[in-house]
Amino acid sequence: QLQLVESGGGLVQAGGPLRLSCAAPGCTFSVFAMAWFRQAPGKEREFVAAISRSGGSTYYADSVSGRFTISRDNAKNTVYLPMYSLKPEDTAVYYCAAGITAVVAGKAGRNAYEYDYWGQGTQVTVSS
Repeated sequence: QLQLVESGGGLVQAGGPLRLSCAAPGCTFSVFAMAWFRQAPGKEREFVAAISRSGGSTYYADSVSGRFTISRDNAKNTVYLPMYSLKPEDTAVYYCAAGITAVVAGKAGRNAYEYDYWGQGTQVTVSS
């Protein structure tokens, strides 16, 4: 069973940065496509960003494009999500997800059902 451990969440003022990390110890990390999703109170979980197994392809939700950057270090079994110019509407619990068969290309890789493993989530709160 793959374990995903998110870290880096917290409280930040609008306009500030945060960097989320998601570690997957003890696995062949490079076989998984990785993604970040988020869920705000009273809302459905939504796609944020995804990255292919090699890191060569990345995709972003329109709402975060240009402000967030997803990256991965397969040697460290970790995926990152640096977030800049944060807005109050970015406030949510952020989840890391791993997909053994997910493909990050075109419109694929942006749906929660494509991912098999999920972290416990980390809270990001952006104050205005």
